Amino acid sequence: MTTDFLFPKIADCSYVSCYCEENVWKLCEQVKRTRPEELSKCYAVFVSNEGRTVPLWRQKAGRGDDQVVIWDYHVFFMHNPSPNRCLVFDLDTTLPFPTYFHKYVTETFRSDLALRPEHHRFFRVIPADTYLIEFSSDRRHMRRPDGSWIKPPPSYPPILSNTNLHCLGDFICMSAGKGPGAVYSLSEFVQNFYKSPHVMAQNNK
Repeated sequence: MTTDFLFPKIADCSYVSCYCEENVWKLCEQVKRTRPEELSKCYAVFVSNEGRTVPLWRQKAGRGDDQVVIWDYHVFFMHNPSPNRCLVFDLDTTLPFPTYFHKYVTETFRSDLALRPEHHRFFRVIPADTYLIEFSSDRRHMRRPDGSWIKPPPSYPPILSNTNLHCLGDFICMSAGKGPGAVYSLSEFVQNFYKSPHVMAQNNK
């Protein structure tokens, strides 16, 4: 893979396990600071469904040879500079960082056809500049009833917007017409962000 990566080394990225929504916010922030001309081509992508049970493969937290895990939701970063050049930056995958869109989707989500409907994946795609402004989390979802942490939080202060203390649920929600960005099924997601070489050749004729 030869391209101009936004994040040359995964080790240079802000990362805290189980806080993927904040990890991606920090990637968006880094682009705005270091490569602002690319921000309009970047997205935060939430994966979930109504029952919050989404299987993903090739995950560091996964089990077995296929490294499969069922999350309530997951978040990754996308950079889409030009047709057929969309890159996925997932800090929790065992795939390369980054990975081209088609390879990432094929190996991480496979197909909904072999899954029960309650496990079908939906995708909320939010422009990076919108995500930086509208995302807000006081991390309440990571606290037990007694106030202790389920997983240790990042060392930096919570990411809070000017209008909301905690709107994470609006991003995880996969109801069309609610929340920021656009919601896609798996097939719609692929159709919007992947142009096969064959299709591109046909369009260029």
